[in-house]
Amino acid sequence: MARSTRSTDWGFPRWRAYGAEREAVQVRMCDRHGCDQPGDRPAPKSPNSRERWYFCEAHAAEYNRNWDYFAGLTAEEAAKREADERRDASGFAEAKYNGWAGPGDGSRSRDEMRALEVLELEVDADFEAVRGAWRRLAKVNHPDVKPGDAEAAQRFQAIQAAYDVLKAAEERRTWKGD
Repeated sequence: MARSTRSTDWGFPRWRAYGAEREAVQVRMCDRHGCDQPGDRPAPKSPNSRERWYFCEAHAAEYNRNWDYFAGLTAEEAAKREADERRDASGFAEAKYNGWAGPGDGSRSRDEMRALEVLELEVDADFEAVRGAWRRLAKVNHPDVKPGDAEAAQRFQAIQAAYDVLKAAEERRTWKGD
């Protein structure tokens, strides 16, 4: 039969908090030299490595602020890695129909806002105003009206692209509304 030991935990009410233990808890200290704070925030020692540093909150913030993901790569390797990761992170890309953090009231995307600037319109212009501005500017800058003028041809292409962006957005809005 087991010998009973003396305890200050004699049922209810509990003298210690739930989950309190008698053993000392091991605390990992911050890996930054000279720091005496607990190191409870892991950070990778190098890209694609399982090894971790453990920093306190202040040193983790400093580490993140100075982190260079492309350290040690040439410009071509960095550009290739960035392109690969942008392609692979397509699930995290911003959706077309969300214009988060864009100018205006949030109902238009950045592309739509740029298109409105090209057509010289305000942000709250309706589609009839868009169509009118497109016709007015297209008549002035059309290559048939100004033959041989390269700037007018470029402006006409920009006006046409802006109208296409706004027309597609209007079609999406009216289709959702049905």
